[in-house]
Amino acid sequence: MRLPLRKILLLALLLLGLGQASRALSQDLSARSELSESRRIDPLQLTKTGARRTAVVLAIEKTKSAVVNIHSERTINSAAAEMHSLTPSQNRVNGMGTGIIIDPRGLIVTNHHVVEDVNVLRIRLADGTSANAQVIARSPETDLALIKIDVNQQLPVMPLGTAHDLLVGETVIAIGNAFGYEHTASLGIVSAIKRDVSLNKDMSYKSLIQTDAAINPGNSGGPLINVNGDLIGVNVAIRAGAQGIGFAIPVDNMVKAVSEMLRQRRRGGFYEGLSLRDHVELQGESLQRLVVVERADPGSPAAQAGFRPGDVLVAVGDTRLICSYDYERALLDRKPGDAVPVTYRRQGQEQKAQVTLATVTNARPVAQTDGVWARLGIELSPVGAPAVASVNRQLQGGLEIAAIDASGLAARSGLRKGDILVGLHQWETVSSENVMYVLNHPELGTFNPLPFFIIRQGQVRRGAIQLTN
Repeated sequence: MRLPLRKILLLALLLLGLGQASRALSQDLSARSELSESRRIDPLQLTKTGARRTAVVLAIEKTKSAVVNIHSERTINSAAAEMHSLTPSQNRVNGMGTGIIIDPRGLIVTNHHVVEDVNVLRIRLADGTSANAQVIARSPETDLALIKIDVNQQLPVMPLGTAHDLLVGETVIAIGNAFGYEHTASLGIVSAIKRDVSLNKDMSYKSLIQTDAAINPGNSGGPLINVNGDLIGVNVAIRAGAQGIGFAIPVDNMVKAVSEMLRQRRRGGFYEGLSLRDHVELQGESLQRLVVVERADPGSPAAQAGFRPGDVLVAVGDTRLICSYDYERALLDRKPGDAVPVTYRRQGQEQKAQVTLATVTNARPVAQTDGVWARLGIELSPVGAPAVASVNRQLQGGLEIAAIDASGLAARSGLRKGDILVGLHQWETVSSENVMYVLNHPELGTFNPLPFFIIRQGQVRRGAIQLTN
């Protein structure tokens, strides 16, 4: 049967339209597929850029690897058992805390109460590595301590900021071993500054930073950082029963305490005669930390090398100096007789010098010994650690009173010839420089009467010197 021409033409047009529609649909689906492919984003790429990578995220990433988790073990006697036994039972109590790496060789700062009376200290780094630690220096008065781990790699160090320019309301971050949850980060603001806090009759703090960032048991000794990822404080305490009230030691106070602990720990007994101070000044739109020479003792190795007050120390050997404890870190492995290269800046010009470290026994500049005699009425002679180790193994040495003015302050305070002076206020005394450091301290007036610690007849004894104005 033959179709009429008209129907044939209509059928052809219909088939042609269906083909075009099919091709259009195919092209549309293809275009949509290509658009879908172009919009598909790698989830990993999304986390590397964009709004999710806030300043807080960057700050945590910058500092997290310089934070360590501390697990401790201490042994306590059972009070009930002591009543009925000559050999009371002992219980092991586990503790936790946080530490901040300040030296790539494994030097860590934490709170003193974290390591007080502990038998075992175990450190866990951010990469999961664990190591045993030992306490190398303590400052109970500031509630800070230094611990050390032995590592076979260079560790990341916490970037330092300052608390001098803190703003109430600015964002801060606490990182720590909160309730044993390692490297926990919490966000908050600076709630107040310069808070004086008394937790109990034995523990009080001055000029703390208050924050509402969550600080829990285990956070003690960990960092409080700003949004730039710089350390501004060491978390120390919470207010029991309160919410959002935590406290941190300002980083500037921590720097001072660590520097003093390291200076007292110079095992080699060497001496260079430099007194330094930390200085913070505005450079551009940010504050810059500087290490400034306050004094070069006359006749000392530092004076012979040409140092003057006001010089800015830049580096000791390969160690760049940001704060005063960097200077002490650079001298940790040195010994008497070493010629130490020092880079410094004077009137904007960078210069270099070498300081040859002297032994303590040869480090008694006239200005130092005369200064001690003039102020206290005593002449001091250094004695080494073995002479005091039988009394206290932690002592690094002392100063024997070789002569005494019967009318001087020391004699009037009960000191005698032959006493070994091992401490003034909170500082050990292993050289005349240590004594003069205390006597020239800008806060000396607040130390009055000045506590002293001596060894007499094989025992450590305590007294106080009533200073005159």
